[in-house]
Amino acid sequence: MAAPKTSKASVASETSVALSAMWKSYIQNTPDRLKLVDAFLVFIMFSGIMQFAYCVLVTNFPFNAFLAGFASCVGQFVLTASLRAQVNPGNRSEFNDVSPERAFADFALGSIVLHFFVYNFLG
Repeated sequence: MAAPKTSKASVASETSVALSAMWKSYIQNTPDRLKLVDAFLVFIMFSGIMQFAYCVLVTNFPFNAFLAGFASCVGQFVLTASLRAQVNPGNRSEFNDVSPERAFADFALGSIVLHFFVYNFLG
């Protein structure tokens, strides 16, 4: 038998209720330090999207500059997501040997190395 049809309005309502509950839980249960890291992740993501859109819609003339900028966004996103995973109190059992200070030092050193290669790629 076919599943009962649901209206688009009820699906939209359920989706909005679920998203609202998720947002409230995020605001209440996430430490401020992780919210700051999440805001930086969102910024990096939008920066990469804007670079890609500019390349597609306007021009990609200095293509190595586009590749360097986009690779910088992707690399920094990966490093920041790794930092978030390591300093998240919920993941403390997986990262017993890594203190938050050590995680930040690894993040800073990785960022320096990443941007050194990006700078050299620019020419």
